[in-house]
Amino acid sequence: MAEETSRPLIIGPESGPEAPFPLKMEGKVISGFGRGSKEVRTTHPQRELSRRLTPHSHKSEPREANTPQLGIPTANLPVDATKTPWIDSTKSGVYFGWASLSLPPSHPDRVAPPPSSGAAPAQPRAEFQLYPMVMSIGYNPFYKNTVRSAEVHVLHKFTDDFYDSHMRLLILGFVREEKDYKSLEALVADINLDCDVARNSLDRTAWAPPVSLRPGAARDGTLDAAWLVEDLPK
Repeated sequence: MAEETSRPLIIGPESGPEAPFPLKMEGKVISGFGRGSKEVRTTHPQRELSRRLTPHSHKSEPREANTPQLGIPTANLPVDATKTPWIDSTKSGVYFGWASLSLPPSHPDRVAPPPSSGAAPAQPRAEFQLYPMVMSIGYNPFYKNTVRSAEVHVLHKFTDDFYDSHMRLLILGFVREEKDYKSLEALVADINLDCDVARNSLDRTAWAPPVSLRPGAARDGTLDAAWLVEDLPK
């Protein structure tokens, strides 16, 4: 079992990501293990069920009650070595970087670009929206997974789910190796620290996208993140 130790709160040099980063991954968001969300108990004639939130939302659906819930919603991407050849040789653990999501027009969190007028420059396309993220690649020893998974926690509170939305990941650095824990509380504490490390590390000029790709962002960065907003193939 992992013991709590001091950890750096910022990963990587001020100059930006170092090889082998950045790494790229993309695909449609799929349903996961049902443990990332808050647990709400309900009575069932045959058995007690827990209800899990769909990715990053407040909606719920039935789920077996034998899995401890994290209260930290995640979005899963398929681990497919034919599309991401690097993933088989990448060590399991926690990573951080930027995610982009192509939300449907009806999604309440989709942000429309402000209209341009006169000689003003055209606004960036809103097909993809950028968010900081932290993710795990591996087997999650606390849950004794037998299948390797990629679970993404987007550092944004969404008001609705986004199953089947196209997600791209620009992975910029490695936070820590995956570990087992003595308790669910210890796991959650480490994940919350992972989120802080990701926010701190991305809040630097060479690690942040330019505001042209992320309108309204507090920091105008120099990170080459153009791939995150490229049009999807028709």
